Amino acid sequence: MDVTDISTITPAELISLEEPPATKDGAIEFLLDLAVDAGRVEDREVALEALLEREEEATTGVGFGIGIPHAKTDAVTKPTVAFARSTEGIDFDAMDDKPARLLFMILVPAEGGEDHLQILSALSRSLMHEDVRENLLEAESKETVQDILSEVVA
Repeated sequence: MDVTDISTITPAELISLEEPPATKDGAIEFLLDLAVDAGRVEDREVALEALLEREEEATTGVGFGIGIPHAKTDAVTKPTVAFARSTEGIDFDAMDDKPARLLFMILVPAEGGEDHLQILSALSRSLMHEDVRENLLEAESKETVQDILSEVVA
């Protein structure tokens, strides 16, 4: 699978322009439910457990107003990235103490180690650019979000 193909890993139904819950756990469940509703997750509880366990190991608040909860789990069959954004920001325990406004949840199959790292590093690299973050915060449609991600993750 080509993990740089945004239409495959982040189809429109995995993008939400609605306000997520204001807590980290609530936001993670919100993102997970996008994937569940899109038919990408076979077992919600197993996936949620994997995501929350990963949060306990180390924060996924990477700074710059970005949260990237992620996990490898048998509860998904293909690499999946869900996106939401928060107007106020959510405390993701980031090292720079800034609340996360851009949220990306990455789920990959348990044996998808390379995919996981490839998606994570491509996203992290592109999100270091302020213009990319601004464009994602201002995007008015799911298609616009996909277009921005397609340009930067390729």
